[in-house]
Formats: sequence, C-alpha cells, structure tokens
Amino acid sequence: MIMEGPMYEGRDELAIIQEDIKRALAKPVRRWAMLIDLRRCVLCHACTAGCVAEQKSPPGIIYRPVYEEEMGIYPAVKRRFTPRPCLQCDNPPCVQACPNKGEGKATWKSTKGISAGIVMINYMECIGCGRCVIACPYKARNLDSGAFYTEGTPNIESYETSPTWEYSRKWPREKNHVPIGNARKCHFCYHRLKNGMVPMCVSTCIARANYFGDPDDKESLIYKVIKANKISVLRSVKSNGAAKLTFAQLKDLTSEEIATKTGYPGKTPVFAETSLTKPRVYYILP
Repeated sequence: MIMEGPMYEGRDELAIIQEDIKRALAKPVRRWAMLIDLRRCVLCHACTAGCVAEQKSPPGIIYRPVYEEEMGIYPAVKRRFTPRPCLQCDNPPCVQACPNKGEGKATWKSTKGISAGIVMINYMECIGCGRCVIACPYKARNLDSGAFYTEGTPNIESYETSPTWEYSRKWPREKNHVPIGNARKCHFCYHRLKNGMVPMCVSTCIARANYFGDPDDKESLIYKVIKANKISVLRSVKSNGAAKLTFAQLKDLTSEEIATKTGYPGKTPVFAETSLTKPRVYYILP
C-alpha cells in the first residue's frame, strides 16, 4: 500500500472516500465506520467548526470536540490531539439506558438500510429524560436547552434560527420545537450520507486525518488502512464532571449547566485495544 501524506497511490484520499461511500450505497448491505489517524491531526478544529456549521449546533452542544493532551517530561514532551465524534457503538450503553428505545423510537442501534452502523435518535420520540446523557462513557450526548449564542443582543441572528436537516428532516430552530429539549449527538452526517456526500468533519479536515466508509468492503480505503495499521478504540473519556448523577438532577438545567455537571464533552481519552461498547470509530495512535 503506497501512502504519502494525504495521497493514496497518487490520488487525494477524500476523492477515494467519496467513491467508497457511493459504492457502499449501491450495495444491499453496508455498515458505516470511521477511522481517525491521530498522527495527522494538527488541532486546527476545522472538523469541529464544520460540524457546528452543518448541524447549526447551539450553545452547549458539540458533536465533534478535539481533546488536547501533553505527555512526558521535558525535554521528551509530546502532544496528542484526539477528535471524538459519537462512537456509534455496536453495544451502546445509551440505548440500553433509554426508557423509549427501539427502532423508530427515541434511540436505537441501526442495523439495516442507509443508517446501518449508526446509533440513531428520533427527536419526535425522545422525552428528554437525560438517561442516555449520563450512560454514555464517551461524553458524546447532551440535552439541547434551546439557547442561542446571540441571546441578550439586539437581535437573535438569522444563522441561529435557520433550520437543521439532521436525520434528513427539517427541524426549525424555534422555542418549544424539537430538537429543543432532546438528546443530541453526532450521527455521521446521516443526511449527507443519504445523498452520497462525505460527512462534514471528514471533508473539512485539512490533514486528511479521517477515513470513512464500510470497513467490510475490501475495496474501500478504510478497510485497507485498518489492515495496514495497529488500531485502537476509546474505552472511556474522563472529565471533571460529577462522578455520580441521576437523570432527575438534569431537570430544568441549561445545556451549559448539564455539560458542567456531566463533564460534557469530555477532556481526556482513554484508549484500549477493545471495549465492551464495541465502538465503530477506530484510531491510529501516534
């Protein structure tokens, strides 16, 4: 396998990933996954900014944080940057914790159709109890309290009130309208995948640190890179949030207040060879 920077055999990796997605969509079965090469991440936050713009993320909601760590003792010091989307676990604790779980209900692990491999949320069925927020060991979920960045200014800006198209539906940004009050998280840009497009975080990465597609497809770039490297997964994410919380303690709190109590969106990644949650986001460590 010939790899030089963001090129694979003389071609831009992003163009190959685009082809992989279209080929996967043409097949009767596919299961999406992501691979992130931490050797390439430069902490530019382009993935975070692109995600916020794509999803119209309000205050207190961030699907794609990047953790920054410094390790070692001078002069042998190194830094590591870790983007953390939802890990789309095959054994998701968030789904197990949901009182309204099941396909088409509040949240479920999709195993068929275009969404196969993704942990889905149905905003119309979510009751906003917060159990999934507490259950996620990766700090990947939070409740949307309906805040706006430009609240308290003369006008709430139009870019904050424009609708989002998550899960391929139009969601107006209005008080008392879902997804306000609901749990929110990364969904691999399902609305983009459905139209054959690359997830926003993958397309905005200046270092081509992300690979995406169906890892069971032996023609795909993600399959080839996984086979050529030692792969790790996240076992958990540590934070400064409260050690023990009940969902009742989240009632009537803003997204920012919930984030403070739960430690969302996390601070320190803990890697392992495997995890009981069976994540579908894989990492190459530096």
